[in-house]
Amino acid sequence: MVGSFEVTAQDPTSAARCGRLVTAHGVVETPAFMPVGTRATVKTLSSEDLEELGATMILGNTYHLYLRPGAERIDRLGGLHRFMSWSRGILTDSGGFQVMSLSSLRRVDEDGVTFRSHLDGSTHRLTPERAIQTQELLGSDVAMVLDECLPYPGPPPEEVEASLRRTERWAERALRAHRRHDQLLFGIVQGGMEPDLRRQAARHLAQMDFAGYGIGGLSVGEPKELMYQLLDVITPELPPDRPRYLMGVGSPDAIAEAVARGVDLFDSVLPTRIARHGTVFTRQGPITIKNARYAEDDQPIDPQCDCKVCRRYSRAYLRHLFNAGESLGPRLGTYHNLYVLLRLMERIRAAIRQGTFAQVRQEAAALFPPRQGSPGSDPAPTTEVNR
Repeated sequence: MVGSFEVTAQDPTSAARCGRLVTAHGVVETPAFMPVGTRATVKTLSSEDLEELGATMILGNTYHLYLRPGAERIDRLGGLHRFMSWSRGILTDSGGFQVMSLSSLRRVDEDGVTFRSHLDGSTHRLTPERAIQTQELLGSDVAMVLDECLPYPGPPPEEVEASLRRTERWAERALRAHRRHDQLLFGIVQGGMEPDLRRQAARHLAQMDFAGYGIGGLSVGEPKELMYQLLDVITPELPPDRPRYLMGVGSPDAIAEAVARGVDLFDSVLPTRIARHGTVFTRQGPITIKNARYAEDDQPIDPQCDCKVCRRYSRAYLRHLFNAGESLGPRLGTYHNLYVLLRLMERIRAAIRQGTFAQVRQEAAALFPPRQGSPGSDPAPTTEVNR
């Protein structure tokens, strides 16, 4: 039945769990990572590549698709799945994150958000109802409510609370506006970095009949330990029979730690963005393939990886592609990084079922160790509207 979510396995030493989320375009085995297809494409990859990689759900960006080519046009062309020739699951965000990141180009009030397009400066209005209508036109399998995402460091607690209450009222309006029975609607837990407000938000949303629950406003520059502490507060308050989606998190270590706290779904531009700039995952940690030390390195990116990039090409060749400005370099790096992350999700699911999740949790930490002197969060996308 579309919309059903079943927990199929539980780790005995943590809150990690496996599940099956049924959508109109197939079953998503969780925990799962969703590659980000901002403008109806995961940058440098085709839909065939994503199928080959084993992705079962990707993320589309409502803000960008609303501005170009337009939700109405996509609807006339048969919906987002047909438009991009993708037969598996699609989750669309509400567009709120991008609108809130526009800073001086937007104004928030009780009814919604007025913003100016980053493309041509034209003025637009986004309300909870309009966000739902747009996502219904796109025809995604999972839609998200409009929320207000605060930056880090955030405003004073009283302003955080006022923002949260508005987000809760917007969630109620979105729930009333939603009509498509073949599309799931997720609420979003906000509340800044305030544990009490996060707990209140989770409890309040849990009383509404959402098909799942997003956790927003994290991975915006805060230390990872703070994010983990807030997840410890949030996830126990959410219904155990609904999927939990940590928005914007995609580093292997953070994914494993969030899975240990009961999170089921993830998305992030991290693996694809760093790949396009020459950073690729290995079992010994990420490497920057453009560095001179790889100029005559005939090894694959990771000798332990069996993706088609590592089976065929050397570090020296990839370095050449990047330094020569050839588009094949970012494409191969992106394919490899997504392969590593999607195989990690497979290992996590298998380990939860087998009772060995603690071991894979340690392996994930080695894949992406925190940098010294850095907060450790995924690169904050708040400064880049083009996620």
